[in-house]
Amino acid sequence: MTDALLPAAPQPLEKEGDDYFRKGCNPLAQTGRSKLQNQRAALNQQILKAVRMRTGAENLLKVATNQKVREQVRLELSFVNSDLQMLKEELEGLNISVGVYQGAEEAFTIPLIPLGLKETKDVDFSVVFKDFILEHYSEDSYLYEDEIADLMDLRQACRTPSRDEAGVELLITYFIQLGFVESRFFPPTRQMGLLFTWYDSLTGVPVSQQNLLLEKASILFNIGALYTQIGTRCNRQTQDGLESAVDAFQRAAGVLNYLKETFTHTPSYDMSPAMLSVLTKMMLAQAQESVFEKVTLPGIRNEFFMLVKVAQEAAKVGEVYWQLHAAMSQAPVKENIPYSWARLACVKAHHYQALAHYFTATLLMDHQLKPGADSDLQEKCLSQLYTQMPEGLTPLATLRNDQQRRQLGKCHLHRAVAHHEESLREAGLCKKLRDIPVLREVLTAAHQRSRLKYAQHQEDGDLLTLSAAPDLVSKTEQEVEIILPQFSKVTVADFFHKLGPLSVFSASKRWTPPRSVHFTAEQGDLGFTLRGSAPVQVHFLDPHCSAALAGARDGDYIVSIQDVDCKWLTVSEVMKLLKSPDGDEIHMKVVSLLDSTASVHGKCATYSVGMQKTYSMICLSIDDDDKSDKTKKISKKLSFLSWGTGKNRQKSASTLCLPAVGVARPQVKKKLPTPFSLLNSDSSLY
Repeated sequence: MTDALLPAAPQPLEKEGDDYFRKGCNPLAQTGRSKLQNQRAALNQQILKAVRMRTGAENLLKVATNQKVREQVRLELSFVNSDLQMLKEELEGLNISVGVYQGAEEAFTIPLIPLGLKETKDVDFSVVFKDFILEHYSEDSYLYEDEIADLMDLRQACRTPSRDEAGVELLITYFIQLGFVESRFFPPTRQMGLLFTWYDSLTGVPVSQQNLLLEKASILFNIGALYTQIGTRCNRQTQDGLESAVDAFQRAAGVLNYLKETFTHTPSYDMSPAMLSVLTKMMLAQAQESVFEKVTLPGIRNEFFMLVKVAQEAAKVGEVYWQLHAAMSQAPVKENIPYSWARLACVKAHHYQALAHYFTATLLMDHQLKPGADSDLQEKCLSQLYTQMPEGLTPLATLRNDQQRRQLGKCHLHRAVAHHEESLREAGLCKKLRDIPVLREVLTAAHQRSRLKYAQHQEDGDLLTLSAAPDLVSKTEQEVEIILPQFSKVTVADFFHKLGPLSVFSASKRWTPPRSVHFTAEQGDLGFTLRGSAPVQVHFLDPHCSAALAGARDGDYIVSIQDVDCKWLTVSEVMKLLKSPDGDEIHMKVVSLLDSTASVHGKCATYSVGMQKTYSMICLSIDDDDKSDKTKKISKKLSFLSWGTGKNRQKSASTLCLPAVGVARPQVKKKLPTPFSLLNSDSSLY
């Protein structure tokens, strides 16, 4: 089943203006992809439950002293581990369900592997952001309810992106918006009490952190995963479709490589540097495979130079899949990579090596050097086809000698049949690959073609006289490479633009609450000059002027004049507001920037070139008071796999746990619920 069964196109624009965004797909659509994501979400919940039970059993085993109790716990632990293994295998089955993601066109081609989207839990920004706006920015937080709701709607839509460029743009929009949110609401000196939970796409293990960088890294992973789904969905029966597939896989590799270089200490297996390196190689290998299909799509003419080209293209694909299989077989990747993926890489490596030797045998056995043919060019092509000619043979002599050509061609056919048989054997060893009918059909057809050609030229005693065919030189007309993500092409408006210019009004800077300054201009003289732009500062303040006596200071930022917001106004626009008839009082509000002496939390992130690159593997941070008080008992740091019932002090102290009582709040008009806000589940239905 594919999305063609029930269209799930992007929803219409939510509202006009610069701050609109597209909705995601209908999470309840009964498409093949949505059903697969629903199964993934359900598996994540089962794995979470099993991990918690295993952690509890392990903790009980550590503290239990009674021998009978310990034996009982060991028995229960073995059952839980068995359940986890079964769930992992079931999740692997979802990861190899490649048929769901392929294009709707019937094609006799080997399927490509897409990545599934990471699942997450809902996050409520409203309470924490409202408190921070009131505390840090000294503004009425209820004026920003729509902006906070827009941010939460955007996050919800990103859980079900459409499988096209609009879906990619949606995810990039949220990723860029997270940069604004991080600067506005996440100071480097303390945690905000928001817990972000994402599930590993390969193991289903949940990872929770109060660090926004986990959110950003997971969105980046989903951008790369969505590109892989776009690539597998392309129509590989047309040149345009294959070119789109190559481009999509190259972009997926670029996003995954960018994620690896930017977030180097991720606590999730699927986003570890080693795993991301393998996934990048896998996307480039599939892009190279699409290049081979693009070369052979018009048909393979039985012509000498065409066969040389196709043989080298096939050898190139086989080479990159050998490299991919070797990378998948290395620790620690081999422990978490789906077994079926590693087997499929091995199958494809053997298959394309077999094709390379088959086409080489064809050009040797079917094309004799005729009078008038360009022997120099053929000699050059044949010499460039091998890393080293077999002993006793030269390119030109082999071309002119029919017996040598036929004998060398049979050597290549013998090696092609051997590779085909190995690819079929590898596919048969994996249950998941045996369940893909088109894979078996393609491998069997290629094997029979090579055997048939070998049977046509087989002679008695060949097994004794045939030597090993030499290796072929891989070559391609289009070397695939990563395409780095271009976030600058997506224009995103800051939801919290009203708070002021980000260069001044950010979470990393502290300033005084707004002060009201009431003064009059004496004969048009304000007593100070202005400098800067958005926001404008008081400069060269006369200490004896009316504004200074009313409380203004040199260097103050002007935030409003006569109740008009001035945070985004230029000097000339502020001057127009300050001009008033003599004797009229001017009402101005100003703030003063304070020096921040607080040190940056050492365990939150590593800074490189002014940018947060890595984040720690601590899920729940330790309260700073515990570290400063040496008389208290030092608590043990929690692993991201620990799911105990102990309360986190910082989380319990947050306003998320405080009921709203005793305060009369104004009635605010609520936004109408969207189809996505009506879903109250922990995992997305996609």
